[in-house]
Amino acid sequence: MNPYQQKKRWKYSLLAFATVIAAGSLLYTQFLVRNIAKSERTRAQVWAMSMKQVFASDDNDFYNFIFAVRDSSVVPAIVTDEQGDMQFFRGLDSTKTFIKLAAEDNKKVKYDPQYFQSELKEMKKEHAPIKLNVLKQHWYVYYKDSDLLTQLKFFPYIQLSLIAIFLLMAYTAFSSSRKSEQDQVWVGLAKETAHQLGTPISSLMAWIELMKEKFNAEDDPLIDEMANDVKRLEIVADRFSKIGSRPQLEEHNVYDVVKEFMDYFRVRVSKNIGFELTGNPHQSAGVNIPLFDWVLENLLKNAVNAIEGKGKIKVDISGNKTKQQVFIDITDTGKGVPRSKFDTIFQPGYTTRKRGWGLGLSLTRRIVENYHNGQVFVRESEVGKGTTFRIILKTMRNDRKTTT
Repeated sequence: MNPYQQKKRWKYSLLAFATVIAAGSLLYTQFLVRNIAKSERTRAQVWAMSMKQVFASDDNDFYNFIFAVRDSSVVPAIVTDEQGDMQFFRGLDSTKTFIKLAAEDNKKVKYDPQYFQSELKEMKKEHAPIKLNVLKQHWYVYYKDSDLLTQLKFFPYIQLSLIAIFLLMAYTAFSSSRKSEQDQVWVGLAKETAHQLGTPISSLMAWIELMKEKFNAEDDPLIDEMANDVKRLEIVADRFSKIGSRPQLEEHNVYDVVKEFMDYFRVRVSKNIGFELTGNPHQSAGVNIPLFDWVLENLLKNAVNAIEGKGKIKVDISGNKTKQQVFIDITDTGKGVPRSKFDTIFQPGYTTRKRGWGLGLSLTRRIVENYHNGQVFVRESEVGKGTTFRIILKTMRNDRKTTT
């Protein structure tokens, strides 16, 4: 199992565990809400029966007991007659239930119709009324959940939201710290690799010059190709030495840069794979050639590996004058990429090859986005037919010959 698949499994496992915790919290809270709701229903019924007993009894001591029972209920309730007129209420907001008729007469008060109607409407929605027979009339007791029960209903959602925010902040902080550590390791390894390559490359260059002189082979094509490969190693070492530092971007003709690398690359792969370069030959953009050649190398190698047997790789260069962008589309006739993997293939460690490290496309994205302020992504792909990668670079100046 490669590191990406292992990381993916851990993510799914943690997500499943978090889902179980959230579901358990919600279910237990709903259990508590149902039990408290039953208790409040009982208290509302007790309050309703106490009102009925008030009208049926003449015992003053019993009155005191009844009122004590009524006062023990804190459930907001309203009692109406058959016509819907309010007879009694309890537990409503005293600052909104009454309004003064006149500022100079503090004793004259009346019900606030708007507040009363809104509360009664809400109570009718929440619970079925409790029916009473009082003085040969039918009265109805409407009630709603207490503030405690209402808060308890929303508490788990607020709690889980706060926990999610905290975990997100913690994950962001740890990810940033881990990424910083990985970058430091990556930079240190890259610079050490460049340093280690320096000595043997210098020796190889000296040996090639000695071979030319000793065997009088100044124009030997095989030695020239060896020299080209040594120069390539020198470029690779230069690439590694630039990792971790901000490279200097210079304006270059993109068509020429791509053509020069393709000419070098095509002679080092199977002759069954054809190469084609099309598009606007006048496009220019800010690039660092050693690093950008690395991007082309990774994408072209990826295209070659995707082709089984004969195939074709086409590179098309275009641009957008309005957005000052240059587009480089690399299309192969390989096995294609499923749409679900369009972003996954750029993750470090992801590879479909048995001997692959899964770093090529990840490195490509890092170079394009971090060092060239551009973009690289899978523009389109179809399994069994091929894939198109798109690189977007920024122009350094307005070019009259740029096309839209």
